[in-house]
Amino acid sequence: MGKARILFEFWEFLRTQKKCWLLPIIVVLCLLGILVAFSQSSVVAPFIYTLF
Repeated sequence: MGKARILFEFWEFLRTQKKCWLLPIIVVLCLLGILVAFSQSSVVAPFIYTLF
């Protein structure tokens, strides 16, 4: 229940403070973090490095 509550409170903060422009930035950073985490221990790593 803790993680869901944090996400709900974060959503409420974005809505009440009119900070909706932060949402795409956070989504992109999370996706990039997931990509880095999965590419460290896989055979896809050499192909990821060519993107950057």
